[in-house]
Amino acid sequence: MPSSESLETKSNISGGWAESAEAWIAEIGDRGDYGREFVLDVPMMARIKDRGYTNALDVGCGEGRFCRMLQACGIRTVGIDPTEPLIQHARLQDPQGDYRIGRAEALDFPDGYFDLVISYLSLIDIPDIGRAISEMVRVLTPKGTLLIANLTSFTTANTGGGWRPDGDGEPRFSIDYYLQERAEWLSWSGIRVQNWHRPLSAYLSLLLKQGLELRHFAEPEPQGGDPAKAELYLRVPYFLIMEWRKPDTWRVRN
Repeated sequence: MPSSESLETKSNISGGWAESAEAWIAEIGDRGDYGREFVLDVPMMARIKDRGYTNALDVGCGEGRFCRMLQACGIRTVGIDPTEPLIQHARLQDPQGDYRIGRAEALDFPDGYFDLVISYLSLIDIPDIGRAISEMVRVLTPKGTLLIANLTSFTTANTGGGWRPDGDGEPRFSIDYYLQERAEWLSWSGIRVQNWHRPLSAYLSLLLKQGLELRHFAEPEPQGGDPAKAELYLRVPYFLIMEWRKPDTWRVRN
């Protein structure tokens, strides 16, 4: 039996995802959790459907749910993720799909290979975010789109799980050390994974340095589902969506 120290080392390397894969698959199901199903899926697909995309890469595809949604729209899709149990599950769910073990920081594809690259709640899992963004842009065709859904930096700067009672017992969302980039361990429903907090300026600086053009920015509202959960998502800006275009004459800025 491996020692507790070796298990912790393995967990640190995987960000906890390998150990949490089974619980994650149970939590996410076929429809996604509340945030995906009732907040992000509709506006994300609205930026994709009937836009002429033919060849997509889903970076950090996990169990492959969003890849299957893209393929249902007729878009040839490759999903990559470093977590082998999640990729195995994606292949079982979709034997005809293309799911590969890989990391965002070292994409095994030629330059300009995809006209659409997706990062759906995966930037928060990536340690070397600068390298990852550079790689995502590299594999985009000129005029291609990098579509990002991410937790807002207000949300990832939370303290003690975010919600705390104030002096009157009313729940308030608490954040601190907003400008301090850091990795923190989060636990829920048998899942324990490492997420990165970065201020919004850190993401924007890296994307602008790549010479990308911002075409769309949104902080989507919940649409349906549990009213109690919807109220929380209305009170705190949980998610953002960004659509970036790679110019026809692209070059990295200094």
